[in-house]
Amino acid sequence: MSTLEIKDLHVSIETEQGTKEILKGVSLTIRTGETHAIMGPNGSGKSTLASTIAGHPRYTVTSGSITLDGEDVLEMSVDARARAGVFLAMQYPVEVPGVTMTNFLRTAKTAIDGEAPKLRTWTKDVKDAMGKLRIDADFAERNVNEGFSGGEKKRVEILQLELFKPKFAVLDETDSGLDVDALKIVSEGVNRAHAEGNMGTLLITHYTRILRYIKPDFVHVFVDGQVVEEGGPELADRLEEEGYDRYAKGAGTAAAPAAAQA
Repeated sequence: MSTLEIKDLHVSIETEQGTKEILKGVSLTIRTGETHAIMGPNGSGKSTLASTIAGHPRYTVTSGSITLDGEDVLEMSVDARARAGVFLAMQYPVEVPGVTMTNFLRTAKTAIDGEAPKLRTWTKDVKDAMGKLRIDADFAERNVNEGFSGGEKKRVEILQLELFKPKFAVLDETDSGLDVDALKIVSEGVNRAHAEGNMGTLLITHYTRILRYIKPDFVHVFVDGQVVEEGGPELADRLEEEGYDRYAKGAGTAAAPAAAQA
């Protein structure tokens, strides 16, 4: 079992108005085999947490720690984090002109594993994964995300997830912009990756609709850069009914970590 542990994390960014603190003491422990959902209103710091775990240079960690099996993640380069088993599915996947899907996937897999996959086996794995995600075969020769629809870009993110087999997947609003059919396909891909690789999943979302297909073990509510409440799947159901308004007065005071996170 592997463990990704975040302790008292404080993160800031530089703005035109000066330094702004976004995360204000976030603590969270994720183990392989677990699925954690982070929910909260816009601007609460959810995507900042995802970007910080992945190593985005815009975000400055002012205190706190992130460790993977005891190793300091914050001291790792972005590519070292990927090789260590951390995967980020981006909220807005970028286009990479001039780089075909085929070249990108095999090059990335080689970098992660330290050796090139056997071509015959790899070709079959890619074809099978694309079929399950209903990605047309000709996409393999197209440039990464270039001209793809929003739903196609999200399915390609999950294609990478299934092929790279990380220890931990951070899914930053993977459900945004998906219709019902695409949401089911993406969710099935995440569930396959989770089951086949005993992966730990950190799922960031505004809505409970994706949680109908990807069942969380733990739900964490983010407000104003802090975890203000934690619980099981029933907490997501309550948020669907009540929304986030009831947390507004309590913003700035984080709830004590749930026993399951101790």
